[in-house]
Amino acid sequence: MNFYKIYQNKKVLVTGATGFKGAWLCLWLHILGARVYAVGYSPNKNKNLFYSLNLHKKIKINILDIRDKKKLSSYIIKNKPQFIFHLAAQPLILDGYKEPYKTYAINTLGTLNILEISRKSKFVRSLICVTSDKCYESNFSTKGFKETDRLGGVDPYSGSKAAAEIIIKTYIESYQKKQNLIGIASARAGNVMGGGDQSPNRLIPDIVNSLQSKKKIILRNPNFNRPWQHVIDPLNGYLMLGAYLYKNPKKFSGAWNFGTEKNTVTSVLTIVKYAIKNWGYGQLKIKKQKKFYEQTNLQLNIEKSKKILKWKPKYKISESVKLTIEWYKNVFNNKISPEDITKKQILDYMK
Repeated sequence: MNFYKIYQNKKVLVTGATGFKGAWLCLWLHILGARVYAVGYSPNKNKNLFYSLNLHKKIKINILDIRDKKKLSSYIIKNKPQFIFHLAAQPLILDGYKEPYKTYAINTLGTLNILEISRKSKFVRSLICVTSDKCYESNFSTKGFKETDRLGGVDPYSGSKAAAEIIIKTYIESYQKKQNLIGIASARAGNVMGGGDQSPNRLIPDIVNSLQSKKKIILRNPNFNRPWQHVIDPLNGYLMLGAYLYKNPKKFSGAWNFGTEKNTVTSVLTIVKYAIKNWGYGQLKIKKQKKFYEQTNLQLNIEKSKKILKWKPKYKISESVKLTIEWYKNVFNNKISPEDITKKQILDYMK
């Protein structure tokens, strides 16, 4: 099945459209010929990417809070999307510690609103709720978390994502299996990188901002290992899963991991060195600091997605960093517009 073609002329809703991953996904869907509707939130640290991609001229965007069920329902019912990609979230661990109630409310109530509105609709056929690799309870395993592993979370952000997963599962078990009218899935991915990310307290934006201003890159936890991947890889998995859900909702509903290949977790220090190499210059300084709990090693087991969906990540970590730095260097030096280079990287990936 050429799953890209299935989106042509289809109505697709993306929540969290003004976020980093949301903006990339909206542009990709537009390229595929979808009729894209979007829900965004303001303030948003990444909204500059959304507007620099000229998405406000290409798709229909509504700025609202997904916790507002009445407004969200009105927008969805008015536009009747066949696909929904739910990416809206409070996405930062540090902000989760600062504002736990807000984090839980957005990540759980927002997801619940989407599920309930979709359940009652007669037009939504495929719903993907994006959560996180941090929804799993740490078991200190180096084999990688499977979709059937225990959910948990020591910090509020991780706990909110685990709670969202439980809500999603109950809707699949209680409604999807009985009615078989709508495909419902959760998608779990790890640390993504790519052009245009401006989220605070994230490694790549911090690296790029330091390189651009010719300041030393400060590393707090250089030996933390993460399954880094370019944003295009998991988004490709979401699009593929969305298409399969549309065709066969019962078979493909459930939880799916979209991570990296085995034994590819990479340290923060290695990522910084790759970035400096591709930028052409740069210095780093290690200033160890750990105020809050974070899992030191994270790895997703992606065998289910590889076997059933025939999905797998295409880019190695070195290629992911290279593409990301290439994006920023070209945009900062005014060699190419954010829209053109993002479109180019998406089209190159599709080839």
